[in-house]
Amino acid sequence: MRDNASMAQGGWLYIMANRYRGGMYVGVTADPIQRVYQHREGTGSQHVRDFGKHRLVYVEHHATIEGAIAREKLVKKWRREWKFGLIEADNPEWQDLWEQWFATHAPPEKPSPVSSTG
Repeated sequence: MRDNASMAQGGWLYIMANRYRGGMYVGVTADPIQRVYQHREGTGSQHVRDFGKHRLVYVEHHATIEGAIAREKLVKKWRREWKFGLIEADNPEWQDLWEQWFATHAPPEKPSPVSSTG
């Protein structure tokens, strides 16, 4: 688990997928908790929402946001097989990393309306 202080610095490359070896979305952010939460809630990228890429399968930290952006540009140019290799080196089953990395730090959900009967 990463601590909030280390997440607040630098930049993060991340990959979202819709299933094992399925469609992928490569992104970069300074705030992985907020960004992945947005994707999972359907308020992030329209592409992620439209193609159901809600599974966080890869996360990579960089000391600077500029380093993360440079890495994102590079990885986006890679062949699918190379991206598969990157993901599977750390996450061979393509498990959703949200629960083990960020779930306890998720932004609070909006309260549901209270209904009263009768």
